[in-house]
Order: sequence, then structure tokens, then C-alpha cells
Amino acid sequence: MEKFDVVIIGSGPGGYIAAIRSGQVGLKTALVEKDKELGGTCLNVGCIPSKALLTSSDHYMFVKKEAAKHGIVIDSAHVDLAKMQQRKDKVVKTFNGGVRSLMKTNKVTVLEGMGTITAPGKVSVESSKGETQEIETKNIVIATGSAPAELPFAKFHGETIVSSTEALTFAEAPKKLVSSSRTCFSVYSPLRA
Repeated sequence: MEKFDVVIIGSGPGGYIAAIRSGQVGLKTALVEKDKELGGTCLNVGCIPSKALLTSSDHYMFVKKEAAKHGIVIDSAHVDLAKMQQRKDKVVKTFNGGVRSLMKTNKVTVLEGMGTITAPGKVSVESSKGETQEIETKNIVIATGSAPAELPFAKFHGETIVSSTEALTFAEAPKKLVSSSRTCFSVYSPLRA
């Protein structure tokens, strides 16, 4: 059974930052992640891809509404959502590579699989292939992050009711979109001209 000073379950911003710092101070560190890519919800299906698409949308809106005020006239501006999605995917891939590189630089062992605390100081990691690895540690950091939550009366089905994850992969911009958070609902019409 491999032994670590610190095992971190979850590789989102909380988890990977904890792993980096643990490695920097010389602790033998393992980072356990159930998904193929590191970075958690924020990097893969949350903040970063949302901001990448928002930046593209902001550029479009500048061209449509503000550029002429600066003496820049662009009559044929239109949205190519497929290219926006490609750019977003490239941004996410770049960040994924950066997190992987930081793990390597700071000597953090990355274990891919579902981490389960089985006893004090013991973590079981089950890979997607069903293989299980038991590890031992002095310290455990739980950084399991977030996931979209369905409303009991409005289940995600991928057509008119989607999670934030699915909303980042639209093939065409919806005319209207209702988004929810824990505190409110809002109606948003993307790319209004």
C-alpha cells in the first residue's frame, strides 16, 4: 500500500491548489480525480468555458454596438458558434495542460478514479476500469467541488431543460435561456443585437 503525507480528493481549484502547495512544502502528495481531466467543474464545465464564450460574445457585441462609435464599421458581422465553441475548447485544453504541468512540477502523484475514504488515513481509488488501489495517508483534504442540481419538477433532458454543462455545448444559440442558481431564476437572451 503506497503511503502519502497528503491525499486530496478532487482536482478543482481548491484541490489542485492544495496539491501544489503541499508539493511545494515537500509533502508527498496524491491528487485523486474521478474525471479524465483535472480542474474540476470550474475549469472543465463551469467558470473557464463560460468566460471563454462570454469573451467571444462581448467581442461580437462590441462589433455590433460600439465599434462604429470608434470609426470602425463592420457591416457583415455574424456569429459562428462552432468557431466560438472551438476556441472555448482550446482555452479549456490549454488550462488542463497547465494544471497537469503544475502537478508534475510540484511532484504530485495524480490518481485517476473515484476516491473513497474507507477508514481513518485510508483512501480507496477505483478507476473507470473497475480496478481498485488502496493508499494510506496522514492527512486527507476533501475538495469534491460542485455538480448541477436538478429541480424535482424540471429534470435535465438535454432539449429544453439542460444543465450548465450542456449549455456550454449548444450547436446554435437559443432564442431564450432560463438559468437557475440557488437564489434566483433569470431569463437571458444571448447575443442580442
